[in-house]
Amino acid sequence: MALSCAQFSGFAVSCIGWVGIIIATATNDWVVTCKYGMNTCKKMDELGAKGLWADCVISTALYHCIALNQILTLPAYIQTSRALMITASILGLPAMALVLMAMPCINLGNEHDSAKHKRSVLGGVLLLIMAVCGIVSTVWFPIGVHHEQGLMSFGFSLYAGWVGSALCLLGGSVICCCSPDPPAQYAENRFYYSKQGGGNLSPPVSANHAKSAHV
Repeated sequence: MALSCAQFSGFAVSCIGWVGIIIATATNDWVVTCKYGMNTCKKMDELGAKGLWADCVISTALYHCIALNQILTLPAYIQTSRALMITASILGLPAMALVLMAMPCINLGNEHDSAKHKRSVLGGVLLLIMAVCGIVSTVWFPIGVHHEQGLMSFGFSLYAGWVGSALCLLGGSVICCCSPDPPAQYAENRFYYSKQGGGNLSPPVSANHAKSAHV
């Protein structure tokens, strides 16, 4: 019962983390950039936002974004972060499906418990891969922007990616560690020896040998 509750908790946490990764991938508020100090930019209303897909200008009367469509000319950190976040978002669907079908309350025909165990572990591994992809992207992207543009601060999308990756890492670890093991298979034909004479068993004497001894 405890393992089932832990497995369900890992599934729920991972599902929330997957939503966070999708939000981070779809939005462009990864970092807030500024040519001067952040307080000065706020007073002058000249803040900018940078994400995986667009560069935006943020002000009270204007919110204008320029799409980053030149794939071949984009910096390596943007291209890599895009690929990793898209991979994490796509892997979430089979991971959630595998973990859901491995729940104790769901039975697919007359399958053995070992099949559920394998599905659960595979789903947990996919969640861990999602977490690694999200962590690498959300750490590498702000470092790249800092080297390229200088002053910046973290945006909402970056926090969503961090939280989502952490939850996927936690949920995947719980699912991999708390998946119920399949019952052990024991051989039907086993020989048990008694304590008194188990080690001193003499080979059986054939009937022909007994007859030849009396002649």
